[in-house]
Amino acid sequence: MNRLTQRRLEQCSRPNDTRSEYERDESRLIHSAAFRRLQSKTQVLGLGENDFYRTRLTHSMEVAQIGRGIVQFLDKNGDVGLKEHLPESALITSICLAHDIGHPPFGHGGEVALNYCMRAYGGFEGNGQTLRILGKLDKYTEHHGLNPTRRMLLGILKYPVTYKELVNEDSYKFEKDEHLPYWLFKANTQKPPKCYHDIDSDIFEFISDGFSLEDIEKFTKTKVDHKKPHKLTLYKSLDCSIMNLADNISYSLHDLEDALSLGMITKTSWEEHFQGKESLFNDVANDNESLRYKSILTNLFGASHKRKEAIGALVNLMINSTKFVDNGSGCEDPLLRFNIKLTEQVEEVRDCIFNLVVEKVIQDENVQQLEFKGQKLVIELFQTLAKDPERFLPKATLARWKQAGEGLDGDKKVAAQMRVICDFVSGMTDDYATKFYEKLFSPRKGSIFDRL
Repeated sequence: MNRLTQRRLEQCSRPNDTRSEYERDESRLIHSAAFRRLQSKTQVLGLGENDFYRTRLTHSMEVAQIGRGIVQFLDKNGDVGLKEHLPESALITSICLAHDIGHPPFGHGGEVALNYCMRAYGGFEGNGQTLRILGKLDKYTEHHGLNPTRRMLLGILKYPVTYKELVNEDSYKFEKDEHLPYWLFKANTQKPPKCYHDIDSDIFEFISDGFSLEDIEKFTKTKVDHKKPHKLTLYKSLDCSIMNLADNISYSLHDLEDALSLGMITKTSWEEHFQGKESLFNDVANDNESLRYKSILTNLFGASHKRKEAIGALVNLMINSTKFVDNGSGCEDPLLRFNIKLTEQVEEVRDCIFNLVVEKVIQDENVQQLEFKGQKLVIELFQTLAKDPERFLPKATLARWKQAGEGLDGDKKVAAQMRVICDFVSGMTDDYATKFYEKLFSPRKGSIFDRL
């Protein structure tokens, strides 16, 4: 068997199964509970505000479509000597569909909350949780999650270094006012490093077994950026770079589309943001009149079908502006050495659009207030469950909690059992977390007959 299609737990195909190994990965993912839960997890805008904008599920489907488009474009137009290393369609689809399944309820508010609760027990990071779900937690197998192929696991591994190697504990320290509740703090002080969890090092070891020790040492190098609270990883694999770029394109343009529909970005704010930068569009338009600044402006703020036309033109531009680049790692294996990026001019367009989305949407006080509400809810849920798990945890989770502590003592036992609680809370949808919270804390909610 090809080293890249190997699985941690050897599983033979079912009789008359004609699928490739990567098609099996795709099928397992689509039928998994973790994937279905994305339909009730926040993308940027809170669920229930309206019925047309993105959830984590629809976002992931769009990322998969863009990822496939990038592979198809490069297969026809990419470097002849490198095209053979591109992932097949089922593989890049699986990687893109899976990229967000580790994200907790309430988006980055939930991530900050869980990392705050888990600081003493190995932290929490959403991308790291994706690796954990795929490789351990999903119930397709008893102990190996969805048991994906080595190449799929490599593709979703955005940050190939452990929490412990990257974390700067000093960044978590803040002046605690004894008169304020324990859940009240600035979110920026509690952001985790971009990593995978130390407890999942065995999954990374399996991924690494497919490559030389020298390549893995180069691939896992880190750097210090004094503007960032924690150390940073430097490299992504080829497949991961495609997924990451597709994600960047999607949340730049599709979050823009949602913001336009809601009136969060107006024609005036767009013109102010791009004043003096109109040439960004004109320089990449070439003979395509629909990409010139005036056409984009008119269509984005015109009729709905015109807005779709503008967004589609920009997505098409970005897919068709991708290229192979050497990532500078010095690795020998092409999967670790080469990445896919946008051309410099088109990346400048995407980045400028994304900065507008950050300013007008992500940093909007109403979005931040909802994120904070989710953050507080997750902390209170976690603290309650951790304080008296044998009283409050559902039976199946309680069994896992007890099993996690078997044969361990002291801090190791506490950390292992806290991780089970973290897995339980992070796997909740926004709606489930809200109902669980109300059942515990709202005097008017809850009955012994409620089934969450």
